[in-house]
Amino acid sequence: MNGADVPTVQRWRGLAATGLTLLALGLVLVVLTAPDRLDEMSPSAFLRLPVELVVLVALLLALPDRARRVRGLVVATAGLLLGVLAVFKLLDLGFGQALNRPFDPMIDWRYASDLVGTVRGSAPGALGVVLLAVAGLVLLAALLVVPLALRRVCRSAVRHRPATVRVVSVLLPVWVALSLLGTRAGTVPVASDAAASYALAQVTRVPSQLRDQREFARAAADDPARDTPAADLLTGLRGKDVLVVFVESYGRVALDDPGLSPGVEATLDEGTRRLERDGYRARSAWLTSPTFGAISWLAHATLQSGLWVDSQQRYDHLVTTDRETLSSLFGRSGWRTVASVPANDRDWPQGAFYGFDHVYDSRNVGYRGPRFGYPTMPDQFTLEAFQQAELAPRDRRPVMAEIDLISSHAPWSRTPELLPQESVGDGSVYAGMPETLPSEADIWPDAARVRAAYADSIAYSLQSVVSFLSTYADDDLVVVLLGDHQPATIVSGGSGDDPGHDVPVTVIAKDPAVVEALGPRGSDWGWDPGMRPSDDAPVWRMDAFRDELLRAYGPEDHTGTARAVTR
Repeated sequence: MNGADVPTVQRWRGLAATGLTLLALGLVLVVLTAPDRLDEMSPSAFLRLPVELVVLVALLLALPDRARRVRGLVVATAGLLLGVLAVFKLLDLGFGQALNRPFDPMIDWRYASDLVGTVRGSAPGALGVVLLAVAGLVLLAALLVVPLALRRVCRSAVRHRPATVRVVSVLLPVWVALSLLGTRAGTVPVASDAAASYALAQVTRVPSQLRDQREFARAAADDPARDTPAADLLTGLRGKDVLVVFVESYGRVALDDPGLSPGVEATLDEGTRRLERDGYRARSAWLTSPTFGAISWLAHATLQSGLWVDSQQRYDHLVTTDRETLSSLFGRSGWRTVASVPANDRDWPQGAFYGFDHVYDSRNVGYRGPRFGYPTMPDQFTLEAFQQAELAPRDRRPVMAEIDLISSHAPWSRTPELLPQESVGDGSVYAGMPETLPSEADIWPDAARVRAAYADSIAYSLQSVVSFLSTYADDDLVVVLLGDHQPATIVSGGSGDDPGHDVPVTVIAKDPAVVEALGPRGSDWGWDPGMRPSDDAPVWRMDAFRDELLRAYGPEDHTGTARAVTR
């Protein structure tokens, strides 16, 4: 290299260093100003002056040169906090899209293994591994790159002290003036303290969660049903097989959204007519679920226990108690209690809490067909296998069961075709079917296709239930059919237009006394006739259902917990 080239190289190095510093500054500003909800994302959201960076730089400038260690510690601490802030905001964005709520650092880390299993099931093989690896790398990069970017910005600010002092001396009074004037960029204030407020909210959440834990423990221990004699329990259902059937992601949006409802409503109306021809009656209403978009076990626990289980923290405590559940109450009253959980491919330790006599899962239900993406088996097979294992045998006790139908689980790809019930058998008939159906790669590039696929999957699950009931028309069968939660926001909409947490619920039976107990001339439930609840049908919180069922089908002097009506 000759002498003439040295200045050129140095100039290019200087430009590269300046460019890298500007990129680092841009990243820091994005992390400090970025909203934690996708519906708030807009260019104007980033046109803000974050007071946190201005104050940090002012603090570093105030430290004397001899306090290099102190300055380094301040920058390292601030960088670590900013990296954690970036990770939390990314998780908030993801949880907001999937669950319509922010990430909860005290609780949600416990969902990591379930999230991994869901992704691997929805995107089997290399694709699932790649998706998980990319997500992990993004979070790791946020935790590592953001602190490095802040360190570079701070070092440059100290290195160019005179210019930085002039900039800070202007920005601080400008921030104060903008704050006092309430100047806004779009819907957000230009003078931003969003990062500090966000961090403070994360910290102050801890005491309220600890208080909630204590209050929930007291509620779990106070259980009037525990002291109710077995002879006074469920007398109106004696001799009946009672099935609580959860349809995955069957939310109110499936009936209320004009882009989804026509097919689902037609399925419900045709199902009502078909069941009436077979001698069934139905009554429907709405329940408000404690969860949204996923984490179905919170809804199951809420319905079973009569407690509002809206977090993993509550669920983890609940399963350590002796709280009576619907299944344990039926079991104490003489029913054989069973769970069918086709999504499970491993042991379920928490199942012991419910008091089931037997649990069916993907390993012991006798399925000989292919997977359909995340669902291990079609809903039609789940119901058929339950019929053959539990309802077909003679000389048996009445059965109470919780059955989870999962064909309508996200990502709503490869929804099976409805078959004649008698052809389902051991599931071998499904061989080759998944390959002929739209895959996740076919559906997910287009949000409209995702919504249409969701509606189709809900219709299939409902048709499976109607086919099952019509084929095995049992005079002593009672079915409680309900959703567990609303679908993810890509289907149901985001928090900007909150779709709520309501899910449909229907009770189906042949015995007129069972169904009429829920109408205006029976108990005070006042549920609508048929499988499709109207907009004006009653809305209860899901935790009210256990005690209302005990009241409706117990002795006349039995009183359940007063239900909480949400509207």
